[in-house]
Amino acid sequence: MKRILLPLALVFAFSAQAQVVNNPKAKVDPKNNKVSNPVVEKPRPKLMTRDELRACMDQQEANGKEAEAIKVDQASYKANAEKLKAEKAIIETGEAALAKQINEVKAEKEAILKTHETLTAEAPKLEKADLKARNEAYVARTTAFGTMVETVKAADAEQGVKRKAFSDKVDALDAQFKALEERTEKHFDANDKWKAECQNKAYDENDEKAIRKEKAAAAK
Repeated sequence: MKRILLPLALVFAFSAQAQVVNNPKAKVDPKNNKVSNPVVEKPRPKLMTRDELRACMDQQEANGKEAEAIKVDQASYKANAEKLKAEKAIIETGEAALAKQINEVKAEKEAILKTHETLTAEAPKLEKADLKARNEAYVARTTAFGTMVETVKAADAEQGVKRKAFSDKVDALDAQFKALEERTEKHFDANDKWKAECQNKAYDENDEKAIRKEKAAAAK
């Protein structure tokens, strides 16, 4: 992910309201009767309207809920990834067993071909009974080989089904990760927007109390 999701800990900052401050050290010049240290008036901060404050509070709540929902998705993704990790080990074990069977079939095929070659070369020199016995053994071996091949084909088909199912789960996990990543980015964008539009902005505390009262009433 481009950014790591952290729990929100956002609070509205209370801004001091504008007020006139009298300077206790102000002195009067006896010659011109003017104040040497005049009263200083601080600039009055612009307060958010009640609607603006309500929008900011709503966005803050929405961001908090989204952060919690993303945590749930993250936990789900992690759990699915762990399951696939375990399934991968099973698939790999199956692949190894299948590879061993295939190698055994190849070796048996080579052995049967060698036996046929030897039997063909020695047949003219063999006694009829000996030739018959060796031919019967050869036929029995080729028949068993046919069964061996069918067994491997069945194992390969079964492994293929498992392979496909695992591949589909990997695709689903990748899609879940992509969706989670996009959701997290949108959440951070929304949080950045709240910071730009709401954080450290001055507002009337009475408006905040009124809005919270409205929300409490609506929640009943």
